[in-house]
Amino acid sequence: MAPAAGNGAPHHARRRTRLGFLMAGALAAASPLPLSGTAGAATARQVEALDRGVVSVHTDSGNLVGWRWLGTDPDNVAFNVYRAGTKVNSSPVTNSTNFFHPGAPEQADYTVRAVVNGVEQGDSVHAVQLRAGYKDVPLSPPAGGTTPDGVAYTYEANDASVADLDGDGALDFVLKWQPTNAKDNSQSGCTGNTVVDGIRLDGTRLWRIDLGRNIRSGAHYTQFQAYDYDGDGRAEVAMKTADGTVDGRGTMIGSASADHRSAGGYVLSGPEYLTMFDGATGAALGTVDYVPARGTVSSWGDSYGNRVDRFLAGTAYLDGARPSLIMARGYYTRTVIAAWDWRGGVFTRRWTFDTSSSTNAGRGFDGQGSHSLSVGDVDGDGRDEIVYGAMAVDDNGSGLWTARTGHGDAQHLGDLDPADPGLEYFKVSESSSQPAELYLDPANGAVKWQLAACCDNGRGVAADIWAGNDGAEVWSASDTSVRDEAGAAKGREPSSVNFAAWWDGVPVRELLDGTHVDKYRPSSDTRLLTGAPVSSNNGTKATPALSGDILGDWREEVVWRTSDNRALRIYSTPHETSTKITTLLHDTMYRTGLAWQNTGYNQPPHPGFFIGNGMPTAPRPAVYAP
Repeated sequence: MAPAAGNGAPHHARRRTRLGFLMAGALAAASPLPLSGTAGAATARQVEALDRGVVSVHTDSGNLVGWRWLGTDPDNVAFNVYRAGTKVNSSPVTNSTNFFHPGAPEQADYTVRAVVNGVEQGDSVHAVQLRAGYKDVPLSPPAGGTTPDGVAYTYEANDASVADLDGDGALDFVLKWQPTNAKDNSQSGCTGNTVVDGIRLDGTRLWRIDLGRNIRSGAHYTQFQAYDYDGDGRAEVAMKTADGTVDGRGTMIGSASADHRSAGGYVLSGPEYLTMFDGATGAALGTVDYVPARGTVSSWGDSYGNRVDRFLAGTAYLDGARPSLIMARGYYTRTVIAAWDWRGGVFTRRWTFDTSSSTNAGRGFDGQGSHSLSVGDVDGDGRDEIVYGAMAVDDNGSGLWTARTGHGDAQHLGDLDPADPGLEYFKVSESSSQPAELYLDPANGAVKWQLAACCDNGRGVAADIWAGNDGAEVWSASDTSVRDEAGAAKGREPSSVNFAAWWDGVPVRELLDGTHVDKYRPSSDTRLLTGAPVSSNNGTKATPALSGDILGDWREEVVWRTSDNRALRIYSTPHETSTKITTLLHDTMYRTGLAWQNTGYNQPPHPGFFIGNGMPTAPRPAVYAP
């Protein structure tokens, strides 16, 4: 049985001042330091001990070399760039973390050396070379098969995540393989097994986990989290498991012979587990009962298994310093969110939030969830909250607020309005009786503006995609305009409503949809990148396997599967930038957003500070690396 829930952290007075960053130097140890201009303290947060992440992107005129400015680097660090041991920059690079080397061949080998107080440090890792503008990470698809109802299937590379699985400072991929007969929960039929791989950047497969026949395959069943939860310098991987799951060492979890599938292919009986796997080996380190248990299927809203098996997952710094695992079930009716710590090889449940509990029943928390969740410090107390659709749960597991506007397909939490301290929140609604778009204060759920109800509004994005307006723009599938932070129409709707990525040389974000990246213009969009031959995932969602700051400077890479499912193809920007920002991997709101990107209907990660046109100097994070 799962251990009893612990008491939540004390609830302190709320401030909307963001405590996740220090404008002055980064920390090398986890000691609280005061944040200038505020009462209280900013606690350093645990992050990955990353290497320099050097990348070389070849173009017709030379190579763009980019690298990470780590949160643990000094504020005044400078850099020198070396090709095969010879310095290629005339003076230390101080105003960016990229350098264009004109005329260099595609195979040029680069390293970067930090310069601290005038003293040059040792060589970085060698650059990852994107000789054709991209790099392929080789894959080995699992063998296909045939389900008991006679349907043959093969495998497609689906959602991915990144984490340092083996502690070498480089990010590795965690990739979910989905069978071609995967199902939405509303669809009957058996599916092939879901398979998850741990893969190094060179294509070396560290392990393969087969979740088995008793975990149905589809977008809403398996949400995995890859993060260093215990602070040992190596990431763990958490997933829901069941009888017949085989870990990366070949060890069976539960009963090997049990088959809990119904005639319709649903799994509505049998034990359900939560397992933490070793990032380096895939070995099951610990398994507990999944919280909450399914109980009576019909109590979740239907009797055939659509609503009971809607799962979400995330990672949050609930104590303000170390990461905790978030696992959830349900969003159309009842919702239960469980927060777990993984310390010393043991699961401990911090708290459980249940909309049907005596504390929460009747307060309007039921049926408010989206197809994804967001994590961030919405109330300025230095600890993370869970924004779960049209409601939020505080860091101590208590309900923080509910807007009572119901379920939606997309949501975006970030510093969308740089003139307003703290975070803002934008979401869309699925119900034709609810506001089509909402712009809320995530500290208390107050609706700042909304659009009239109209329809099932299935898409919505928030990002600063246009320099002609202050702050982020928002738009949705049901609207014909792009809008500002006050809800005013500012121009035509962009050509896509799916994803966003920082790609070119300015801090305004670009549109990412299908297999291309576009620049928004008031008249028409401009194509910046077309991936080929690659494929997007998840049907009309048209999302990449992953997009985020995983190599080089703060701009975002895009990772698609090749159309033959034999590689993950990584594209990185070829554009120079003069904007210098600490690697977004050391912004913990962005980093946890990258971790939950694979959850449900994938959404792009947002940092805890504003990146966009006219942005101030980016803040430095208060972090420490194990």
